[in-house]
Amino acid sequence: MTRKIISTPNAPAAIGTYSQAVQVENFVYMSGQIGLDPASMLMVDGIDAQIVRVFENLKAVAEAAGANLNQAVKFNIYLTDLCNFAKVNEVMASYLSQPYPARAAIGVASLPRGALVEAEAVLYLG
Repeated sequence: MTRKIISTPNAPAAIGTYSQAVQVENFVYMSGQIGLDPASMLMVDGIDAQIVRVFENLKAVAEAAGANLNQAVKFNIYLTDLCNFAKVNEVMASYLSQPYPARAAIGVASLPRGALVEAEAVLYLG
């Protein structure tokens, strides 16, 4: 197994012991992204802005891997309030085209840095 670390300055730098993404053969495993602005490393304000920022960050990591979000086969979405699920669907639809990937949406008590949403994805490059 050969691992390739994917990194880009166009997404927030890792704030812990992880990489932005790891490629293993034809799969890219993207770490969770929260609504941090990559330039300032500050959280954007409000759920709507955070959802957009999360997908912009994921898009930047996908592009660093030579891919795009339409190559995602699985998303995991974490929300501190599942009432925001419809907002995630709306934004997600603007970044992806059909057929959509598999997805889980999970309610959680809290997220790093007080984030309201976090998302991770697995891309298939084959």
